[in-house]
Amino acid sequence: MPPVIPGFDYRRVPVADGVSLNTAVGGTGSPIVLLHGFPQTHLMWRHVAADLAADHTVICPDLRGYGASDKPAEDDETTYAKRTMAADVVALARALGHERFALAGHDRGALVAFRAGLDHPDAVSHLACLDVLPTLDMWEVMHGTTAAVGFHLYLMAQPPGLPEQMIAASADAFFGHFLDIWALDRTAIPADVRAAYLDACRESVVSIVADYRASAGIDVRHDTADREAGRRLEMPVTVLQQDWGAALGFDAAVLWRTWATDLRHSSVKYGHFMAEEAPAEVAGALRALVAA
Repeated sequence: MPPVIPGFDYRRVPVADGVSLNTAVGGTGSPIVLLHGFPQTHLMWRHVAADLAADHTVICPDLRGYGASDKPAEDDETTYAKRTMAADVVALARALGHERFALAGHDRGALVAFRAGLDHPDAVSHLACLDVLPTLDMWEVMHGTTAAVGFHLYLMAQPPGLPEQMIAASADAFFGHFLDIWALDRTAIPADVRAAYLDACRESVVSIVADYRASAGIDVRHDTADREAGRRLEMPVTVLQQDWGAALGFDAAVLWRTWATDLRHSSVKYGHFMAEEAPAEVAGALRALVAA
């Protein structure tokens, strides 16, 4: 059996036609939903979730296409659009009895959270995004040889067929590469959790690629439309991220301020997998956010 978050109940929650999300729920109090990143599952929140459960109802799903959640076929570009995945999250919270909730996401989950904040401001009371830029900004700062660090973004942006075949042929090496190079403290992801991540990714190659492909197409169009319309995140927003701008030549806080009216932006010293490398600090930042 794969690892679980101790003390949390597990259930499958229908959120759309033919799509149910594997979800861990624990604690009592005001709700906070935690969305995982790549190449992970809800388990990345295990330490933070246990901490927050002391005074919050904590909801940790596997995103559609990831982990033990359903992986619908990519019928069209909307299947894994962040707009669709954000609607999953709102439906999940409502199915569990919460019309309004705080929302935190890491990496891919942060892109879903960002979209949920824009599309569902009445549902999302507070928003946290960990180690990510909004999709539109991400593509705009990638240029020249520095963009090589994001080779996977370009690979998975390709039409269906080749990227899935290439990744599936060496899935453990591909996904394990990111677990290795993005962590400053590799001990933060113990062997059993690493194995669970690799097992989940190995079974999700097609849907993970579809998620990334959407971020090179329909997600960009959605962000562009919002930027042109002047839509912004009106709830309190916390952003924690490494200082990528030092290497890629941008100011992340400036980029985020164009989207958020009430922003708390911090550059951090820990690695990409911050919820596992610095869980006390991340939990503290989320507590401060929901108290705002």
